[in-house]
Amino acid sequence: MISRTRKTRSHRPIAAAEIFRDLSCFLAFGFGSGLAPVAPGTFGTLVAVPIYWLVASLDAPIYALTVIAFLISGVYICGRCEKLLKVQDHPGIVWDEIAGFLITMMFAPASWEWVLIGFLVFRLFDIWKPWPIAIIDRTVHGGLGIMIDDALAGIYAAICLLALRTGFGI
Repeated sequence: MISRTRKTRSHRPIAAAEIFRDLSCFLAFGFGSGLAPVAPGTFGTLVAVPIYWLVASLDAPIYALTVIAFLISGVYICGRCEKLLKVQDHPGIVWDEIAGFLITMMFAPASWEWVLIGFLVFRLFDIWKPWPIAIIDRTVHGGLGIMIDDALAGIYAAICLLALRTGFGI
C-alpha cells in the first residue's frame, strides 16, 4: 500500500515471548536477532552471514531463486508480524536485512573478505538510504514496504561489489 504520510517507527519494546509464539514473527525477527537492544538491523545482517554460507555454493539460477523466495516470503512474513504486533515496520523486524544481504552477495566471491566487505557496504546503504530508497521507505507500507528498501540497498551494495570486483579483475 502506498501512502503520502511519513513512516512512524515505534520502538515499543517487544518481549521475546511475543516473537517466539508466532512463526512469522520468529522469522521476521531473524530467529530472535531482531530483539537485540541496539542495532537490530546489524544483528539481523549477522544472521544473514551463515545463511549466505549455506547458499553460496548454489548455481547462480538456484541462488537467484532462493533470494526471490526470501523476498516474496518476506513480504508475507513481515507484513503478518507487523499486523500481529500492531507496530508499523518495527526495527526488530530484520528478515529484510537477511534478504538484502543475500542480494548484496549475489555476484561476490564466497570468501570471508568479500563477506566482510559486503556486510559493511550493505549496512552503509541500509542506514544511509540514498535516493530513491529513503522516499520508498517513507511511502510504501506493510510487508512490501518493509522489504523493498532493503532489497534496493542490497542491489546498490551488489553493484558496488561488482564494480569493485571488476575493477580488481577478481
